[in-house]
Amino acid sequence: MNRSHEVEYCNLELRFDRRQIQNLIRELIQEGYSLYWNESEHQFLISVRTGRKLLKLRFQRTQNRYKMVGDYLVKDEKLAYFIEKLINDSRGHAVVKRFRDRQVLIENIMFGEIIRLVEVSGMEHRIIFQKRPQITVEDMIQAYKSKRAEHRAGVLRLEIDYELAMLHEALQEGRSEDAEACKQKLAVMRTESLQLEL
Repeated sequence: MNRSHEVEYCNLELRFDRRQIQNLIRELIQEGYSLYWNESEHQFLISVRTGRKLLKLRFQRTQNRYKMVGDYLVKDEKLAYFIEKLINDSRGHAVVKRFRDRQVLIENIMFGEIIRLVEVSGMEHRIIFQKRPQITVEDMIQAYKSKRAEHRAGVLRLEIDYELAMLHEALQEGRSEDAEACKQKLAVMRTESLQLEL
């Protein structure tokens, strides 16, 4: 991965066990960072001092594991290296934006690998790299066994019913802007329901 001094990490989906967080703390201390941590019933918080700034890394507790949450703007190159190491080691998902001069390099990372690399300059954007999806027979079997689509279909039906009720109310009260917003949401939900084959 190319590193720059200003990097933004968004949409992080990283999962850890307690040992990995302890290793991160140990490595940051060995690198000379001033930090402290705080643990509650619901989260683990590591506050790292970089110059005059304090960066708070938040890990939400989920059963016996932790999930890194939040978006982070990092201007320290070494700290950026540690976050990227976390993404790789946990085989996590993230959107990484690297700011250089008047350009932004956007990396979409899934399972610790870059799947898409886009360069944005002003209004123009150029796809530098895009990995083709590789679907195996095992992935297909897992997809057929998965109940996620059935669960989402049930939730989607409730969301559509709610949005229809909101549309009806907006139309009765003459709120045209709200009605238009409801119609747009319903159009998106319709597309999703077709994909799920409700």
